[in-house]
Amino acid sequence: MLAIARRNTILEMLREQQSVNVTQLASTLEVATETIRRDLKELEASGLLIRTHGGAYITDGVQNDISVSARSVIRKQEKKAIALKCAQLINTGDSIFLDASTTDWCIAQELLEKHITVVTNSLKVADILSASASVKLILAGGNYSTRTMSFCGEQTVEDLSRYYADKAFLSCRTVHMEFGATDSNEGEALARRTMLRRSHSTYLAVDHSKLDGISFLNICPLDELTGIICHQTLSPVWQNH
Repeated sequence: MLAIARRNTILEMLREQQSVNVTQLASTLEVATETIRRDLKELEASGLLIRTHGGAYITDGVQNDISVSARSVIRKQEKKAIALKCAQLINTGDSIFLDASTTDWCIAQELLEKHITVVTNSLKVADILSASASVKLILAGGNYSTRTMSFCGEQTVEDLSRYYADKAFLSCRTVHMEFGATDSNEGEALARRTMLRRSHSTYLAVDHSKLDGISFLNICPLDELTGIICHQTLSPVWQNH
């Protein structure tokens, strides 16, 4: 198979699955893993995908809701840095909302020794915090999604709406200076909007790759946020917005 045909096949698989791994591609296309890695590098250079350790993913398009297993290995160092900054904002006795983002998984890891109350719709966040003897944990139920490892729907909103929190730490798919925080998953967007409305302070936890993008569903305009927490200093344009 010619390189151009092989790369077109890789893009077709990505459009269908949103993420792929090198071993899977090498087996399907019957080529060496090094050949696949070169293909992914070329496609990334053309702006057609984003490489990760062992694979690649795409984010464009309404239907491209990346699976949680793929997202969990993307930008791990950046998420760790964000989590440390978020943890510094959480005081003893605080009540907080954590959403189902993989960034909030990292935040949860930094809260195990804190004496706080956490309300979440994320089964993974709940699993992490269940090991803590000091965190009071409240899990919102509803319809469970294996793709996001979280609960969503009317029951989830009803559960979340029972509480008011001091702070909420939310993520999203993209954030834009004009259009605010946006997402692609309707259930998660609804849960995040609910947490936003029920919090005294709300922080958007995102890495730099999510800046200046627009997704299908609105979460909130920027003026409804207390702040944006990123792993690196935001540009002067963002800081002055």
